[in-house]
Amino acid sequence: MTGFSASGKSETGAILAGWLGWKWLDIDEEIVRQTGKSIDHIFAQDGEGYFRQIERQTLLAACEQQQVVISAGGGAVVDPANRESMRGSGFVVCLEAAPETIYNRLLAQDSGPVRPLLSDPDPLRRIRQLKEGRQSYYADADWTVHTDNLSLEEVCREVLRGWYYWRRTQDWDGCAERTGDVACQVVTATEQYPVLVGWGLVGSLGERIKQAGLEGTAHVLSDETVFSLYGERVIASLEGAGLRVDRCVVPPGEGTKTLDTAASLYDWLVERRAERSDCVVALGGGMIGDLAGFVAATFLRGLNLVQVPTSLVGMVDASIGGKTAVDHPRAKNLIGAFYQPRLVVADVEMLTTLPQRELVSGWAEVVKHGLILDAEFFGFLEEHVDRLLKLEAEATTQAVRWSAVIKARIVSEDEKEKGRRTLLNYGHTIAHGLEAATGYRRFLHGEAVAIGMMGAAMISHDLGLLPLEAVERQRALLERFGLPTWRFGVGIAPVVQAMELDKKIREKAIRWVLLESIGKAVIRDDVSPEHVMAVLGRLV
Repeated sequence: MTGFSASGKSETGAILAGWLGWKWLDIDEEIVRQTGKSIDHIFAQDGEGYFRQIERQTLLAACEQQQVVISAGGGAVVDPANRESMRGSGFVVCLEAAPETIYNRLLAQDSGPVRPLLSDPDPLRRIRQLKEGRQSYYADADWTVHTDNLSLEEVCREVLRGWYYWRRTQDWDGCAERTGDVACQVVTATEQYPVLVGWGLVGSLGERIKQAGLEGTAHVLSDETVFSLYGERVIASLEGAGLRVDRCVVPPGEGTKTLDTAASLYDWLVERRAERSDCVVALGGGMIGDLAGFVAATFLRGLNLVQVPTSLVGMVDASIGGKTAVDHPRAKNLIGAFYQPRLVVADVEMLTTLPQRELVSGWAEVVKHGLILDAEFFGFLEEHVDRLLKLEAEATTQAVRWSAVIKARIVSEDEKEKGRRTLLNYGHTIAHGLEAATGYRRFLHGEAVAIGMMGAAMISHDLGLLPLEAVERQRALLERFGLPTWRFGVGIAPVVQAMELDKKIREKAIRWVLLESIGKAVIRDDVSPEHVMAVLGRLV
């Protein structure tokens, strides 16, 4: 972080480091610690040349670290060696402010000896002069945030937004192989939060929540099956971090995800006197994530939400992106809200206790991410499917991280599904129709999505978009994971009726997500009913 004095580098840097769970280094403070002298004294006793030498060495050492937010001194950008160190090691953001803003901030901050800039006979003129001389160096940053009329939190969000766009020009796929537990960072207009993916993270959940700045009471919501496996470990971790803990356990299964259940959870939170500073911890699969997220979004106009997904579909899809909902008898997820969590913690080791059918179901969403956005990831899945089916720790963690990165990238670009995020619905139009037509009792979500993806691929081929070879490649990988690719015994009429209530409809036309190739999806609203009926006839 670069910028003139009083632009907010230190305050913002400290907040960002806390949000990310990273280390924070203020170069000026580090120099004071090393020398035992204040910056003013170094300038007065040893000269500016000596200070710049120490600054260069300190900044270089800081830039060699990883997962660190660095607040550089206002004049550090003047030195070519410093600019090379910063640009060569990561993302460089400049905090900008008008000279008048800087002058007023310095006046407000000045509580001790007179600051050098304010000791000048005309401090505002001196600020303008120094700023003008450094402006071309400040402009060399990857991202600039004008801080004059922003709060510290708003500045932090803008910095993270810039970091996201910068990373998009780098190597998003490589993020799946990063060291550390932070797989990616979701940055939207309403929230920013890290997605942690690793093996054996549940024991440190309480510590992670505290690092995210959450306090108060943790209201743990889970289902009976998951809580019997992980509930006590989660509660021990939360209490060990000093959090107060309540718990509520509901029956497992999609049939629980209703307005009636949500109402009973509101009653539970009222009885516990939940406050807006509390957090809801969603411990479970996609159903719990949806339900707990909906309750968190609507109770007291919003409680803090922590997603702790325990299923594969939860880890790579449902917990990331802020979609929360309950089902209506006539359609899945019809009543809901976009509400981002504050933190996602995915412990991949939890997959080892999943029932086999649920685990297999989850691979459908993973395969989907490769099909719509990343041909290289699809190839990775083809190559390592045997290791993934055995849940080998290294391969499985890498697959979950990579898939989570793809989901986070799309969500950060399009939070409210007004454009590109619609691509994530590949296969879901038919899938939701199948689920609703069978009362949400016959198919697991991933099973329905696998069948729906085959339907979408067949439509893509019928329209001349997708080669038959790609259709069969998709079918082969789904079947290698043990997923269904067609189903007898489901009536077409109720499926079509449910599809017509789908949330992806615009102006009465279904927006179909189709494929042009492996890794490249498109949105079409010109698919004729005849094409759809023909494919459904072959499919179900």
